[in-house]
Amino acid sequence: MALGTLASRATGFLRTLIIGVAIGGLVGDAYNAANTIPNIIYELLLGGVLTSVVVPLLVAAAQRDTDDGEAYAQRLLTVVVVGLGVITLLAVALAPTIIRLYLVNPTVAPMATLFAVFFLPQIFFYGVGALVGAILNVRGSFAPPMWTPVLNNVVLILTGILFIAITQTDAVKQGRLTSSQEILLAAGTTLGIVVQTLALLPALRATGFRLRPRFDLRSAGLSAAGRLAGWVFIYVLANQAAFLVITRLATAPKNGSFTVYVYAFTLVLLPHSVVAVSVITALLPQMSRNAGLGRLDAVGDDLARGLKLASVVLVPSALAGIVLGPLIGGVLFGHHAFSQSDGRLIGATLAAYAVSLVPFSAFQLQLRAFYAMQDTRTPALVNLVLAGINIAADLVMILVLPAAERAVALAIGYSISYFVGYAWFTVLLRRRLGRQPQAQVGRTLVRLSLAGLVAAVFAYAASHAITDALGIGLIGSVAGIVAGLAIGVPVYIGLVLRMRVPEVLEVRELARGSMRGGPTG
Repeated sequence: MALGTLASRATGFLRTLIIGVAIGGLVGDAYNAANTIPNIIYELLLGGVLTSVVVPLLVAAAQRDTDDGEAYAQRLLTVVVVGLGVITLLAVALAPTIIRLYLVNPTVAPMATLFAVFFLPQIFFYGVGALVGAILNVRGSFAPPMWTPVLNNVVLILTGILFIAITQTDAVKQGRLTSSQEILLAAGTTLGIVVQTLALLPALRATGFRLRPRFDLRSAGLSAAGRLAGWVFIYVLANQAAFLVITRLATAPKNGSFTVYVYAFTLVLLPHSVVAVSVITALLPQMSRNAGLGRLDAVGDDLARGLKLASVVLVPSALAGIVLGPLIGGVLFGHHAFSQSDGRLIGATLAAYAVSLVPFSAFQLQLRAFYAMQDTRTPALVNLVLAGINIAADLVMILVLPAAERAVALAIGYSISYFVGYAWFTVLLRRRLGRQPQAQVGRTLVRLSLAGLVAAVFAYAASHAITDALGIGLIGSVAGIVAGLAIGVPVYIGLVLRMRVPEVLEVRELARGSMRGGPTG
């Protein structure tokens, strides 16, 4: 799974890089705002349910029903296809109204509306793909959902390259695109999602699952999903209310702040997606089975192991983002429609996000522990408060920092909310699952953090010695990043091995096994 996710995120990173330098800040605000809206609507109406309560329910159906839960899954799939089909058509019809809600800058509103008309059908394919992926996971097939996003990324990479070939940099910087250029971006983006979803169907058939519509929904056991979904809806609603405020704050200044915010978040998600998402995907069915059997001590052990394993990679990744963020942003994005200063601003925003990489990933793992126990109420109530903290912190930070650094201010506010969320969830889970696993996590985090901080000091000194000599242009920045990693990574690995942190040795063995065995279903 980690290999599949790594391939997906690596190509996704390249996709983001190519699209980013192709469209820059002004067009980027229109593109990213419109491209985020399908995710918002999907998450609000269904996505939170599919990624949280569906796996535990599918596991329960597989344990309860004589057909391994196939009929139950078929009914769920039928509801999703019909429901999302109707929602998607309605969303496309309301595209202009939706864009006005999220986008403050009127300059790019017509372009964003055209993008939205093409992007909103993604809602349907996101939902179908997520449910098919959940069915595959419950049936023990984890690799296909991790690998199919590569196809989406390839389509987007080709779209970005073609866009660069047919556009002029000055026109893009001024937000002046022809209709054909806009349609190329829009159609290519949605085509990638369609290909990604359709590519899952052969893997589903390979598990023996039959794609069959079922409308015998009465007494089908879907009421449990409805009860759990109500609280998930509140959880997602809180997230989207906060995101609406963030989007409007970020698009208010006409300097591409929203695009900077989005691309920095994409960068910081790379280690989370490769490590934490793989752990979450593997642990959720297992935690759900243990919770269903009433073995809450085993749920606590599963969660603690997942947190410790993920932290081995996430702690140094966070510190690398903080120390090297501006250099990384300048090297990756300071080209074509972006200036070098734009790239460094993306890197500074990355650093602000990286502060909360470990709490953010830990929060997501803890959230799945609640969902495994079929408790959606507690996370929803907590998240209502966290959304308020996020908004309040954002408003304070944009008053403290200059308007040009608004993306950095919003990233700091986001980080503050996840520090609070992780601490809060830790207290709640300690009461429910026991103190011992959480204490083990704390000890591991302290040891990893001490090793990481020492390595970060050496990396910072090495990178700045190089940039002081060569400057912060492309050559100096690349050399600074290389020097920082060349010094910091060996120091971190040497220290954690010397400390004999058990999870480090386990990660090493897992990596060796992956290299020998490759991806499996």
